Amino acid sequence: MSECGGRGGGNSSSSSDDAEDEGGGGGGGGSAGSGSFSPAPAGASSAGRLRRGLRGASLMARRRPELLCGAVALGCALLVALKFTCSRAKDVIVPAKPPVSFFSSRSPVLDLFQGQLDYAEHVRRDSEVVLLFFYAPWCGQSIAARSEIEQAASQLSDQVLFVAINCWWNQGKCRRQKHFFHFPVIHLYHRSFGPIEYKGPMSAVYIEKFVRRVMKPLLYIPSQSELLDFLSNYEPGVLGYFEFSGSPQPPGYLTFFTSALLSLKKDYLGTVRFGVITNKHLAKLVSLVHSGSVYLHRHFNTSLVFPREAVNYTAENIHKWALENREALLRWLRPHGGKSLLLNNELKKGPALLVFLPFNPLAESHPLIDEITEVALEYNNCHRDQVVERLLQHLRRADAPLFRSLAPEPPAQLPDPSPIAASPCCNTVVLPQWRPVSRTHNVCELCVNQTTAGLRPSSAGVPQCSFFEMAAALDSFYLKEQTFYHVVSHSVECSNFLSSYSPFSYYTACCRTINRAATGFVDSAQGVFETPAVAFSSLEEKCHVETPGSLPHIEENRYLFPEVDVSSTNFTGLSCRTNKTLNIYLLDSNLFWLYAERLGAPSAPRVKEFATIVDVREESHYVLDPKEALRKFTLESFIQNFSVLYSPLKRHLIGSDSAQFPPQHLITEVTTDTFWEVVLQKQDVLLLYYAQWCGFCPSLNHVFIQLARLLPADALTVARIDVSQNDLPWEFMVDRLPTILFFPCSRKDRSVKYPEDLPITLPNLLRFILHHSDPASSPRSRAEPPAKECVQSEAVFQQGHISHLEREIRKLRAEIGALQRAQGQVEAQLSSARRDGHRLLRQKQSLEARHGLLRLHSEQLRALAERKARELEELARRLQELADASQDLLTENAWLKILVATMGRKLEGRDGADELAPPREARPDRPEPSGPPRLPGSAPPPPNVSSAPASERSDENRTG
Repeated sequence: MSECGGRGGGNSSSSSDDAEDEGGGGGGGGSAGSGSFSPAPAGASSAGRLRRGLRGASLMARRRPELLCGAVALGCALLVALKFTCSRAKDVIVPAKPPVSFFSSRSPVLDLFQGQLDYAEHVRRDSEVVLLFFYAPWCGQSIAARSEIEQAASQLSDQVLFVAINCWWNQGKCRRQKHFFHFPVIHLYHRSFGPIEYKGPMSAVYIEKFVRRVMKPLLYIPSQSELLDFLSNYEPGVLGYFEFSGSPQPPGYLTFFTSALLSLKKDYLGTVRFGVITNKHLAKLVSLVHSGSVYLHRHFNTSLVFPREAVNYTAENIHKWALENREALLRWLRPHGGKSLLLNNELKKGPALLVFLPFNPLAESHPLIDEITEVALEYNNCHRDQVVERLLQHLRRADAPLFRSLAPEPPAQLPDPSPIAASPCCNTVVLPQWRPVSRTHNVCELCVNQTTAGLRPSSAGVPQCSFFEMAAALDSFYLKEQTFYHVVSHSVECSNFLSSYSPFSYYTACCRTINRAATGFVDSAQGVFETPAVAFSSLEEKCHVETPGSLPHIEENRYLFPEVDVSSTNFTGLSCRTNKTLNIYLLDSNLFWLYAERLGAPSAPRVKEFATIVDVREESHYVLDPKEALRKFTLESFIQNFSVLYSPLKRHLIGSDSAQFPPQHLITEVTTDTFWEVVLQKQDVLLLYYAQWCGFCPSLNHVFIQLARLLPADALTVARIDVSQNDLPWEFMVDRLPTILFFPCSRKDRSVKYPEDLPITLPNLLRFILHHSDPASSPRSRAEPPAKECVQSEAVFQQGHISHLEREIRKLRAEIGALQRAQGQVEAQLSSARRDGHRLLRQKQSLEARHGLLRLHSEQLRALAERKARELEELARRLQELADASQDLLTENAWLKILVATMGRKLEGRDGADELAPPREARPDRPEPSGPPRLPGSAPPPPNVSSAPASERSDENRTG
């Protein structure tokens, strides 16, 4: 059998099938003996493998036909199963229902419920102001805002185009082009400017107010009165001066107009107001001379004029300049209802006065906000600026009728309030107890009277008193204070006395007696003084502790005498004279009254007005009495009481509702309101501090239930308090849970804590109670008079106790001395540590410098290494190219050697044949070989040589 596509001589032993696959076929058999080599191409080898696979499959089918039939059947079954599954999946998909109109057909809102965003863009270009309301039909917030949008549209439909777009329909353009993360979304456009996103409350009045601000971003200031109104507002104001006499649109006006719109876009609250002045004389009042000038008003810092020489006059620069240099007098807080750090970030800045008041954004005037603005101006007017004083005069003149109408009538029970009401300067003086066992104080209202006749102070033309006059009045009063010790009266008793410094000056003192256990200074309904009560009782005779007394605050005196402005001078600039400066914030009680309730406001008040001071650093907050009206003088007094060093304000405690805990349980549930009554006014009390999140606390319930069943209820009260829901005074708080405190009957101030290292079991609790309870406080022991021996033993015990206390005092003194010596050592160590710190700092700086140099050197070495690596890679690439070229040359050299050897053998064979062949003349019968004619005298071409190239060409054609 002949070999096709031989691999050089007799080294090829492939079968006929292989030869056929590799492209020889039956042709070229004449070149079988040639020594040529031609590798088969890749396409030919892949076709050969395919044919071999088919030939193997056919061979397997001939040998085992049942296996082939099984494979075919299995493939058909798999195809049928896939087709059936895909057809079922298509059948169960329910197409989405087509959208329906979100707004009614009678609504003034254009509803594009199929998400036609292109049509919305078309109608937007034809309108001056457009509001786009993007909604999702399933969204609860969108459904709730629908009525608010309709209400706002009913008021502005003739000026503003309201368009609602369904941005949830998957086939609408809005869903494909807009990618909102929440719904609803409101965008406003003022001609080509926009979008201006509204992020305020979804309330009709707020939306309408914002739309009106976008419609008219600039406020026209035509007169000096309106200029004062603009400057005295609590919001920062930016004024621009433009002369319209020369042209309908002066240079820079459009830029200023765009900056006002940009401010609304960046700040949806609109805290910076923009106004326009066209009168040259009004412009001079705010230092504006040239047309196009911009003025930023600030109450306490220096007002600024936009520096056109240093900054480009663009809308973005004007807005950024106003935002960076504005001065916030009052700030509105509008939490959006979700998780936010808004309140946390503001309260961390320092103590905050939160004022909740009903606010209507569409109202033309806000009298209560004007009063709060006046309070803020006086509070921060540290340098008594003349501009601020002028603005305060403007506010007071505008609000004078309002003050008179809101002023409460004097109480009818007072004998004659005119002496104090007419006095220009008064001060409250609290006298000490006039008996050691008494619980009463005499409180006197000392007023300066500078008239020369009569016993009544005059109200005509009396100037405000100074600090020296009040100091003189106090000196004269303390010289005669014994006269007022023994006043015990149910009402106010007034008397006048001469000044110790001038025979022509009189002072008036109106005194009354208050009980130290009184809960208030002013009656809640009538505003009359409480009835004095002088009680003489002993804590050794009964288990009853009086409620801690409260002295009158400044605002309580002002409630009694509202016409007296006794502290306007002291209040001015108070923020600079205290280290508890307040930040004042406003909240709309119509939207955020839930926050006020959590801070201590009543749940259903007649008027939703509330003020509280929150001090996060001190973990406390104080509440203005809800019975008092939210007015200027009450806020000033509230701020003054907070600002003094020893504040008379009491920390407001928030607790659970005591009505939800029935009293018939074995364990009494204590709340903030019932703590004083249950724990401090009853017999022995064992109190458990727990919380809902405390996992170990519920395991103690069965122990306390058994304890309550063992001991009689008239001897011991077992109680518990949830400290996570109920605030307590600091002296009654604990630092870990659960904690058990025992309050003895007659020694409430000597409460005992259950040992932390002792297991909480019933026997241990019984021993703890019996050890710390007072047997003399039981009813049986109080019924029997103590024996003489008991009195003597008690005296010996007390003497021993005194000796023990003296020893403890000496030990404490020794410890104090040791602590002082240790303090000196610690100070020396601290000074050494400071020196070491300075030395280490210098070493650190030196090391940092060295580290910088090393880093620079490392970067240089890294760059050098990268360069060397690139050079090595280039060298390796070149070496590889040389190696490949050398390999190609070696291969070609081998082929040349083979070809030379083959040609040599063929030449040797031809020479041998020539020598053995007879001469040509001797064989005339043999025909001459056909071929090209040759010249005379030339040698005939060797036949083997010509046949070898022919065989090589045939082999090339066959393998190619």
